[in-house]
Amino acid sequence: MGLETRNYIAGAWQGGTMQIENRSPSDVADVIGQFVQGSAADVDEAVAAARSAQPKWWAAGIQKRHDVLMLIGTELMARAAEIGALLSREEGKPLVEGKGEVYRAGQFFTWFAAEALRLQGDQAESVRPGVEIEVRREPAGVVALVTPWNFPMATPAWKIAPALAFGNAVVWKPANLTPASAVALAEIISRAGLPAGAFNLVMGPGRDVGDHLVGHADIDAISFTGSVGVGRDIASRALGNRAKLQMEMGSKNPMLIMDDCDLDLAVSHAANAAFGGTGQKCTAASRLIVHRKVLDTFTERLVKAAEALRVGHALAEGTQIGPVVSEGQLNANLDWIARGTTEGAELLTGGVRLDRPTEGYFMAPAVFSRTRNDMTLNREEMFAPITCIIPADSYAEALTLANDTPFGLTAGIMTRSLARAAHFRANMRSGCVMVNLPTAGTDYHVPFGGRGMSSFGPREQGRYAAEFFTTVKTAYMAAGEPE
Repeated sequence: MGLETRNYIAGAWQGGTMQIENRSPSDVADVIGQFVQGSAADVDEAVAAARSAQPKWWAAGIQKRHDVLMLIGTELMARAAEIGALLSREEGKPLVEGKGEVYRAGQFFTWFAAEALRLQGDQAESVRPGVEIEVRREPAGVVALVTPWNFPMATPAWKIAPALAFGNAVVWKPANLTPASAVALAEIISRAGLPAGAFNLVMGPGRDVGDHLVGHADIDAISFTGSVGVGRDIASRALGNRAKLQMEMGSKNPMLIMDDCDLDLAVSHAANAAFGGTGQKCTAASRLIVHRKVLDTFTERLVKAAEALRVGHALAEGTQIGPVVSEGQLNANLDWIARGTTEGAELLTGGVRLDRPTEGYFMAPAVFSRTRNDMTLNREEMFAPITCIIPADSYAEALTLANDTPFGLTAGIMTRSLARAAHFRANMRSGCVMVNLPTAGTDYHVPFGGRGMSSFGPREQGRYAAEFFTTVKTAYMAAGEPE
């Protein structure tokens, strides 16, 4: 089967007047394909198709929705190696991570297939005699999904799966940097037995497709993952149309390295959290808050760990860190290196473009020391393989520094103290806390989201996804008297 490169609207693959060329960040000579760009008219057609199909999909019933999602998830898991290679080739993450992401996407679909069967209401007693009460969940309606490039299969899956499981119709706008992953997922969904129009894929630039979609009057709910700036714009548009809103945005995740921790484990987890996925994760640890008693030893070992990481082609055997996603992203990363140096931070290693056998966007993982929490490096999300060491004299100071941020997605602590671990879990203001684990890495069956500028609206994933993708109806009925 050839690589599909078109939009999927109203149950059919559709062409367009414009295309973009998609090249691998590991090798710019590797052209993955020419992908169709949608328009405002395509968005209108997709939304109208979704509006028409949504009642049919809801009426199909829970067994049908279960079966469709199981088909999608099972195929994704069975083809994880094949599609994972495409994902890694396109996005740049090492092959093992690409395969794992596709398999995880399949798990989202199979888990939410079971949730479709578990969509239950409640019975309640009325304060009025002879009145019965039923509380039930119904679909939100037509849902717009806007997803990022860094997890081009997993993030869409954890939005599309619950949306369909709970009877909604979907219009999906993926990131333009990773269209091949989007059409690979859409192609599987297109064969799963959905009514025409219940699922739609419209690729294209945010200024045309994205803006028109999130501002469309016939969209009932919007789920977005991306930057704070774009999220704010979407929120203003959604408010005008009274659309339900769910947003996952920026982060500035801290990891506390305490003086009583297992230093080998701390270095391993810190390097994993800071540089895994080339640092292009909303859960990456870009602030390492280190107790002064272990500051020198930890810093020396982290630098060695960063320098030992093998940076290379995403598909090459042994690669631990792939390229960054694009030339624009690489240039932005190098700008952060220059800004950090200007602010007075000391660059201990990395932060330079690397030459490899193929021409790509390779960068050496960077470690800054002598940083302060008020530096721009530690205030804004970088989305880069860059981490900053901030010294602290005590656990109390470290916790204060960790909470001194407008964001609050994930946070971690490395310690052997049960008392510190318990206090951290209770007092760290973030949506997810990790004890003796990397800040990156979450499970699909429990809620995910943050606080502050990191998130807005109901949580994603797990049973909490129903809070966004459904609406609650309370029905009262007079019981009557038997004849």
